[in-house]
Amino acid sequence: MFVNVSNHPSELWLDDQKKSAMQYGEVVDLAFPMIYKGYDSIKYDELVESYYERIMDLCPDVVMVQGEFVFTHRLVNKLKNSGVKVVAARSERSSSEYKDENGVIHKQSTFEFIDFVEY
Repeated sequence: MFVNVSNHPSELWLDDQKKSAMQYGEVVDLAFPMIYKGYDSIKYDELVESYYERIMDLCPDVVMVQGEFVFTHRLVNKLKNSGVKVVAARSERSSSEYKDENGVIHKQSTFEFIDFVEY
């Protein structure tokens, strides 16, 4: 089983990314939590523990964790210390910017999946 802990649901992934993840079996999405500016270290630890338990209940073969840095770092370390393989998706980003008639700058990015890389 491949557990996706991110703000990017697998139903929106490109075919190459889905195919690569499915090498580990079923892909299960676990939405990345909302991280609020008032969180202290204790709140981070509580949230990490909650997600860790949810993930471990799924008995994953691999977990992809991508999102806010502090939560990601703590969850990745906890999973790795338990022997779980943890990865991030690598992609190549192409972006373009333009200024509209009102002077507002718009940016559009496209991503091409490369592979999963282990933390």
